[in-house]
Amino acid sequence: MQFTDTYFMQQALIEAEKAYAKNEVPVGAVIVLNNIIIARAHNLTETLTDVTAHAEMQAFTSASDYLGGKYLQDCTLYVTLEPCQMCAGASYWTQIGKVVFGAADTKRGYQYYKTTLHPKTKVIGGVLEKECATILSKFFIEKRSLN
Repeated sequence: MQFTDTYFMQQALIEAEKAYAKNEVPVGAVIVLNNIIIARAHNLTETLTDVTAHAEMQAFTSASDYLGGKYLQDCTLYVTLEPCQMCAGASYWTQIGKVVFGAADTKRGYQYYKTTLHPKTKVIGGVLEKECATILSKFFIEKRSLN
């Protein structure tokens, strides 16, 4: 099996589908270490009634529990939507080695707010961008049609 950024983003999309099924904003994340997924997560803000329960935050906690430490320097976060400033800030503190995101968030993403990631963190955006954007668009179109 070929482990690529595309493969791992597909895994994050599976998590986004789980969020969608729970009527959560469909964002999914996985954290990978040495081509092994050590954390899977999706948005749980509605389920937990917690504005901080973003997919990335859930994944950071799960990965840290798995590793028994708070630093994720050798890990890669794959997330279907560009991290917000809160999640980018958390990624700074985890010292995550790499962030790969699907769809850009031009209104709430960390780049819009010029939030700083850890200086050693590498970033790749636009992986499966269309697929990641499509599930989000579908979710919000359905939400608006219900109101």
